[in-house]
Amino acid sequence: MRKNVKLTAFAAASAALALGLTACGSSSDPSTAKADGGKVDESKPLVIAASPTPHADILKFVKDNLAAKEGLKLEVKEFTDYVLPNTATEQGQVDGNYFQHKPYLDDFNKKNGTHIVPVVNVHLEPLGLYSKKVKALSDIKAGQTVAVPNDTTNEGRALQLLAANKLITLKDGVGTNAKLSDITDKKGLEFKELEAATVPRALNDVDAAVINGNYAIEADLSPAKDALILEKAEGNPYANFLAVKDGKQSDPRVQKLAKLLNSDEVKKFIQDKYQGSVIPAFGAPAAS
Repeated sequence: MRKNVKLTAFAAASAALALGLTACGSSSDPSTAKADGGKVDESKPLVIAASPTPHADILKFVKDNLAAKEGLKLEVKEFTDYVLPNTATEQGQVDGNYFQHKPYLDDFNKKNGTHIVPVVNVHLEPLGLYSKKVKALSDIKAGQTVAVPNDTTNEGRALQLLAANKLITLKDGVGTNAKLSDITDKKGLEFKELEAATVPRALNDVDAAVINGNYAIEADLSPAKDALILEKAEGNPYANFLAVKDGKQSDPRVQKLAKLLNSDEVKKFIQDKYQGSVIPAFGAPAAS
């Protein structure tokens, strides 16, 4: 959840987007009008903001292989931070986004007064602990430094992973909102808080690092093979989903994309391409 040279294009592109895109209507019912008095134009492309990997890759697979059969025109806009996709969705510069999990979205909406809602779960990226200096979890000792993401939800998630593997002890009941101040026993470890996107680049400077699955893949790490420890998929609340501004869930184009993202073809694509480093999370629609 980040910044990159690609974002320099955002400021210039946003004006064009604002002119070229109109907000989606909230229903396929002809009696439901958009704010400007018009109807949803299903012939217009559905523009989705996404992180490059694996989100944009999955969307591009849908665009190239499945969308035409459903009569869906799909455009994918890549963003390399965890803020602009939501603000662009809220402001109508894009029609939706695909990059985040529910705990992050809840925290974002609360802090920013936005109205983004999940539509359907797509995949899970297991969080993992990686190192270029040690070969096994048992090699991590007192005095070593561990990097963790600094955003609220992913730091808590990282600390829970470390606690579950007995590298630290946390206060009872802190859950996914755990902070460094909630560690009751660091067991001699030092911690370095970094923006999630930059954590992989710190691997040479720390003894170990907790890295989000998408950033691990972008850094040519294989969560399934390279992680010293990895989150379990069962019962994991961090499925990534398609999201839109509240009221746009019933846009026919959004419904078509949701159906395609939960298709057997996408499931096979995820399994074949990512080999366990990204896991399909299909099922009931994500909780609002």
